[in-house]
Amino acid sequence: MAETGKVFKKEKDMKKGIAFPTSVSVNNCVCHFSPLKSDSEYTLNDGDLVKIDLGVHVDGFIANVAHSFVVGASKEHPITGRKADVVKAAHLCTEAALRLVKPGNKNTQVTEAWNKIAQTFKCSPIEGMLSHQLKQHVIDGEKTIIQNPSDQQRKDHEKAEFEVHEVFAVDVLISTGEGKARDGGLRTTIYKRDPSKQYGLKMKTSRTFFSEVERRFDAMPFTLRAFEDEAKARLGVMECAKHELLQPFSVLHEKEGEIVAQFKFTVLLMANGPHRITDGPFDPEFYKSEHEVQDPELRTLLQSSASRRTQKKKKKKASKTAENATGPPADTEAAG
Repeated sequence: MAETGKVFKKEKDMKKGIAFPTSVSVNNCVCHFSPLKSDSEYTLNDGDLVKIDLGVHVDGFIANVAHSFVVGASKEHPITGRKADVVKAAHLCTEAALRLVKPGNKNTQVTEAWNKIAQTFKCSPIEGMLSHQLKQHVIDGEKTIIQNPSDQQRKDHEKAEFEVHEVFAVDVLISTGEGKARDGGLRTTIYKRDPSKQYGLKMKTSRTFFSEVERRFDAMPFTLRAFEDEAKARLGVMECAKHELLQPFSVLHEKEGEIVAQFKFTVLLMANGPHRITDGPFDPEFYKSEHEVQDPELRTLLQSSASRRTQKKKKKKASKTAENATGPPADTEAAG
């Protein structure tokens, strides 16, 4: 809130701030764990795989990001085994998506690449998870990319082609297990207004709570932690959710003992290539997996440059200039 408050200060009516509340989901918790002050404390341990997920907006224009890391990982003490497999798989899926989410390509191409990469690392994308197109004030636009669809989801999911100047929040969630996410029974704390639903709330607490939601968050997801009186917010949200005025973001879990890694970035589809505007600090040397991508097409894709400047120079100048602009050699980029 403090950081978004520093921009466009003269525009007094411009809404800015949180577009998705910070969630910190650990190990087999897939997503949306955003505890309240009244919840019992959770201590992170050495070796925990932690996923941090959040979003902000300025005037309804949204930037989302999520990042995974293992507590205690370093170059001197790299992570190996299944944790390394799942982090590496998820990271390479984001790198593939960065190169595939471009004008003229189709959302199904991304889905297929994710399945292939996950299989290489003996992992599974979380079934049915969606990456959404972003629009002003809309965090879940119509065009989506689906992960690991079931047969029915594959039939129902709309095929779409990416177009210039679209914006996507590309969200990758990979599991060491079967990729089935279930409601883990923890309290839901993140909700979002559904503008299509109307209902006359009966309880005064619910009406007060709901009017504050509309005033402060509009159609952006929010957390009950953002309300001064948590007890009243927890009471007010019940009637709103029951009558579908608010959509819940349930806390999802994989099977106990499995591990889930997540990476999310926001990308603008520019005419001269993808422009990734959010990213986390990933160091490939922290994760040593015994698996690597073998598929020739995918290897070529991952080794290609995603830099817009490079693509422009290749068009304009001779190949020598292009080589200088490409950055690190192909194999180091692939490893990253």
